[in-house]
Amino acid sequence: MELSFENKVVVVTGAAGGFGSVTARTFADAGAHVVVSDVDTVGAEKVAADLPSAIAITTDVTDEDAVRGLVDAAESAFGGIDVMVNNAGVPHRAGALVDLDVATVDRQLAVNVRSVFLGCKHAVPALRRRGGGVIVNVASIAAKRPRPGLTVYNATKGAVITLTRGLAVEVAPDVRVNAVNPVIAETGFVKSFTGADALPDDLRSTWVAGIPMARTATPQDVANSILYLASEQAGFLTGVCLDIDGGRSIQ
Repeated sequence: MELSFENKVVVVTGAAGGFGSVTARTFADAGAHVVVSDVDTVGAEKVAADLPSAIAITTDVTDEDAVRGLVDAAESAFGGIDVMVNNAGVPHRAGALVDLDVATVDRQLAVNVRSVFLGCKHAVPALRRRGGGVIVNVASIAAKRPRPGLTVYNATKGAVITLTRGLAVEVAPDVRVNAVNPVIAETGFVKSFTGADALPDDLRSTWVAGIPMARTATPQDVANSILYLASEQAGFLTGVCLDIDGGRSIQ
């Protein structure tokens, strides 16, 4: 079953990072025009330059004017948007909740929750101007199976799941809203919460021990799932929060 996005316009936030860059490439390979959005201008431009039909837009996803400008830029460049992927997000350094400062918590809420709200708020009218479309939000399996040391991060991803399900009811039937819940992947996420460039072997063994498929997720695993949820083949799915976790949530 080939998933085609020929002549569709897809916006991906956080598209210079691990999940985002592979998601942008996967949609491009399926024929889409891609708007590569990231606060990292150089990274976004590098990703866009490798795609057949793409533009790069520097976006602070916590700022409403910037997100409004992102949607406007997509409509100006390609005539509208058909899919919005709210992928941008960050973890905090692993540690006890009692040791977190308010500034860290505020940043978690801004990048992981406010950004999704803003992306949805400004995408919905644009999607409706095209006659309908799809939003896919990137949450985390940590929302359903939280690990200690990342409590506030886990909570922000729980908010994304609830936002996704509530909005799905609110904007149906012309706009579908789904989410993916990835298990840990060895992307820039690892450095953000451990401080190390790669997942230490002992920590990898501990985390993988709870994953029946016996490995971490890959960005392609996540991108494939986002592509499916945004596709016409998933046209009856809305409010779905799909676990991309190798079975971790079963146990």
